[in-house]
Amino acid sequence: MKTLDHRPRVAAERRERMRARLLKSALRLVAEKGPASTSIDDVISAAEVSRGTFYKYFASPEALIRELAGTVANELIAFAEPVVLQSEDPAERIACGIRLVSRLALHYPVVASFLVRVSWPDAQGPGLLLDFARRDLANGIRTNRFRPMPLALALNVVAGAVLGATHSMLQPGCDPDFAEQSAAAALRALGLPGKTADRLATRALPTLASFPTGLMSEVLNQPATAEENTVRRRGVTA
Repeated sequence: MKTLDHRPRVAAERRERMRARLLKSALRLVAEKGPASTSIDDVISAAEVSRGTFYKYFASPEALIRELAGTVANELIAFAEPVVLQSEDPAERIACGIRLVSRLALHYPVVASFLVRVSWPDAQGPGLLLDFARRDLANGIRTNRFRPMPLALALNVVAGAVLGATHSMLQPGCDPDFAEQSAAAALRALGLPGKTADRLATRALPTLASFPTGLMSEVLNQPATAEENTVRRRGVTA
């Protein structure tokens, strides 16, 4: 009877754990310092690995940030999509998406800080913040739910609302309904009447789900910093 060789599987699992370890360390560093200020030395120190180990997995800090951004984007979309897709209306979907992502600042400050720090998304590429919006903006423009405009302009409206609201909601003293204000402002910019925009932006949201698995779940399950606890207390009292 042939004996199975488990060594390739074990080696692959070991490599995946090390890659996740580097990404997890980088997520907190980028959230704190920004991508431009996050060096290889920072990452290897936080992950407690050697420089040689880093280069086995990533050719440069920029390559690490690109993979990290893609991982966060995929997990974020998986988190928001089930809620967004509960509506057939592209305008309500956009409002829901803006509010969900912006409110990460209250529930998951590390992730929100990362989103703000990774700079403006590329409207022509996948985009960290734009995948959830691209489909619904295109549909809304095509069906005249939104006013006619280039898709890139509509994407900038949504990205500006998300980034601006997320950044503001990380700060002390921000209005607790700033996500709703931002969603309504974005809908008005897309062409909806003011009362309709306000109504869609203030509809009750389902309870936010937790990230069940993946990189963000691992980071969020680590002990929170004092600053993160302060933001979460604001969210509870809002």
